[in-house]
Amino acid sequence: MMSEAVIIDGYVDEPACLGVPPYISPYIRTIAGVLKEHGYSVRYVTIDELRKNPLAVPKLRDASIVVMIAGVTVPGKYLSGTPATLSELQQIGFTLRGKSISLLGGPIGFGYSPQGGERAVKEAVSGWTAMLIGEPAAALDSYLSGGEPEGMLSYADYDRWAVLGAEIILQHPFYPYVMCELETAKGCFRCVTGGCSFCTEPFYGMPRMREVFGISAEVAALTKAGARHFRLGRQPDLLAFGTSGSEYPKPDPDKLRSLFTGIRMAAPDLQTLHIDNVNPGTIARHEEASREALRVIVDGHTPGDIAAFGVESVDPVVIEANNLKGSPNQIYRAIEIVNEVGAVRRHGIPELLPGLNFIGGLAGETAETFALNKEFLNRILTGGLLVRRVNIRQLMPFEGTRAYENNCLGIHDKLFHQFKDDVRSTFDVPMLERVFPVGTVLTGVRIEVPGAVSLGRQMGTYPILVGIPMQLPAGTLLNAAVVSYGARSLTALPVPIRINTLSSSALKWIPGISKKLAQKVVAGMPYLDKSDFKKVVVSDEVDPLLPLMEY
Repeated sequence: MMSEAVIIDGYVDEPACLGVPPYISPYIRTIAGVLKEHGYSVRYVTIDELRKNPLAVPKLRDASIVVMIAGVTVPGKYLSGTPATLSELQQIGFTLRGKSISLLGGPIGFGYSPQGGERAVKEAVSGWTAMLIGEPAAALDSYLSGGEPEGMLSYADYDRWAVLGAEIILQHPFYPYVMCELETAKGCFRCVTGGCSFCTEPFYGMPRMREVFGISAEVAALTKAGARHFRLGRQPDLLAFGTSGSEYPKPDPDKLRSLFTGIRMAAPDLQTLHIDNVNPGTIARHEEASREALRVIVDGHTPGDIAAFGVESVDPVVIEANNLKGSPNQIYRAIEIVNEVGAVRRHGIPELLPGLNFIGGLAGETAETFALNKEFLNRILTGGLLVRRVNIRQLMPFEGTRAYENNCLGIHDKLFHQFKDDVRSTFDVPMLERVFPVGTVLTGVRIEVPGAVSLGRQMGTYPILVGIPMQLPAGTLLNAAVVSYGARSLTALPVPIRINTLSSSALKWIPGISKKLAQKVVAGMPYLDKSDFKKVVVSDEVDPLLPLMEY
């Protein structure tokens, strides 16, 4: 009888890797591959499942070995999962002590902070048999082979373990709606100059690139296990894939074309193929090569994609003090180029748009910094450009980065929150109206949080939060038409919009229908057709939704 191993997914969020549901990180899948290679049967459980059933934690002691992956180096807000806290890691470790071999790995090794705006504390987490040092899967393999729990990245081994561990996704609570984060590279070209002052990616050194055949083999194994949703997320700059050399290498469109072709061949029925990080400094310094590379992405991906830009600040003083990626004009030019290639719509939504990240608390920050950042966003609005989302967070500095000692944490907290609130009210809503006009149909919205207003998202990279003003069960899958806007969210109604079945609380979200008029609409039900309905709702605001209505 095979010995049982348990993987606990405490979730990870790094500058170049996301593993919070519906995402599953590459760490989990390669760890599963190592365990299978060493003859274990593997069980997978998330930290959220353990929270719901605390009695399951002591039962983990029956396993021969327990491996937990955890760690957040980029603070975020999450809808369907909450990363493991330090106290939870310690509690689980102490519960397992003396009963099972227990190993803890992932970015938690860099330190822990409960939130942005606080330094991460680097300390040993008590109770565990050992920490996995370096590449978690390689460290686990070394330990199970009788060596120390330390390991260096080798893509020859990684590729094999990724294929062996692909079936672990079958145990994910969201399966088959699981977004498989794919690794294409680890490390950062900018580490030659120290990288951005706050970033943990330079800890991995200069980039090491996976070969296309290894990525394609992993995708084929995931597809065989039922995966249909993929993101090329585990790398700091996708445009640098297959390149080498300078701090800002020139993109190689042919290498990217081979990558997307290989993935498409391995997963001919995929439903989502998105990307994550793109360095705006690369685009600004290599306009033509970047433009061609972006076209390759648009040809190979699925629409609704985001190229995440680590802007952090457009204050020249902050840029210089923190070795950021580009000047304000370079960042703006990169936004223009992505718009040139990606703002075209397919199935009603833009193909590929920039997503901007800002950080408060960096060295050199002054009151002027927030004014400059706001002016930059206003320039985007007045310039008629499209941006899919703006992330604004506070610095979470880690030991070993320059920002750990040199920062402005706590100095401008009030200005930071004012800036964030201002962006949410004056930038986000008009931009969402521009990106998702009323009547835009979002396909494949999956309800994750039921309620009077049920919250759901599409599968994708940074999917927009969609509120459906109806009580719907978790897991419901539907198409929905945009009717209204909030800060970083949309309100939508299921398509077709069955007017004669809607409550007044749902009708009031339709443009041109006030709360009072919604009650009048309900009183006049049923309506025979569009003209009958328009006798009551005469506003032209409702017109974009009329083709989507049934009576």
